Amino acid sequence: MKKTDNLISFIIPCYRSENTIEKVIDEIVATVAERSEYDYEVICVNDMSPDGVWDVLQKIAAKNEKVKLINFAKNQGKHSALMAGHAAASGEYVVDIDDDFQSPVNNLWKLMEPVVNGECDVAMANYFKKSESLFKRFGSWVNKRMIASMLEKPVNLHWDNFTIMRRYISDAILEYKNPYPYMEGLIFSVTRNVHIVMMEDRSRADDNSTGYTFKKSFDLWMNGLTAFSVKPLRVASMFGIIFAVAGFIWGTIILLQKFVFHTIEVLGYASLASIMLFAMGVMMIMLGLMGEYIGRMYISMNHIPQYTIKEKVNFDKEEES
Repeated sequence: MKKTDNLISFIIPCYRSENTIEKVIDEIVATVAERSEYDYEVICVNDMSPDGVWDVLQKIAAKNEKVKLINFAKNQGKHSALMAGHAAASGEYVVDIDDDFQSPVNNLWKLMEPVVNGECDVAMANYFKKSESLFKRFGSWVNKRMIASMLEKPVNLHWDNFTIMRRYISDAILEYKNPYPYMEGLIFSVTRNVHIVMMEDRSRADDNSTGYTFKKSFDLWMNGLTAFSVKPLRVASMFGIIFAVAGFIWGTIILLQKFVFHTIEVLGYASLASIMLFAMGVMMIMLGLMGEYIGRMYISMNHIPQYTIKEKVNFDKEEES
């Protein structure tokens, strides 16, 4: 994709917000109009949303040729939708936002300032207070610390729903061709020059829930856990060593008590069974984790695509074909 200076590409994965997407795009148009030196394109990726989002998007695109549409053949997930948007973007600056009006696009210039000034490659919005449920906040807290440990990054650097990066970072991210893309891992695998910009969060502008069920959240968490680090396998090895040493010490103590000190007449089968069940449970978890890695290797070797595009709108003829 040819790069265009002073063009800002907005990538919007679209799901269930047919009542808000037009509002999001209108805010983008109004915000960019504040700076005459910049132009924009909006790339909306319809990830097989279950409601009328695609129809709404087509009506918007018919009125504004700067709104470009990508329609997936099936649901692929937010991170695959973002990858498709980045592949289609041609701007020097690439912005990732949500479709529910929660991303404060009116703070674009505040977020963009450190990137334009060369202070960083990527700027991410963080919020003084997130408008989320207690369960969602707890899940985000666990995920932040897990990713910080796996990727060896500061815990306060967290990819959220409003991010801007330079084009060369986006190009580097697109070098990843395997299934299971994970944007936060990809960003921190190509640069550590990331700034956090604090701002106020906004609530969703519709009545829909986030769309992230427990299963989807767990799948995303597992993807982040295994996508860019082998540390979980090292943890499995560490557990194996700990249990082997503990088992040897415990066995030695039992033998000494039985044959040397004669303090044990009947072995404690209940405690022994409990220890065995606990150890076997840990072993099964570790085997499942190794199986996850092997399964991902198998799928990657089969060259399963990250996404399948059904149709495009408002792209050049060669791009739509």
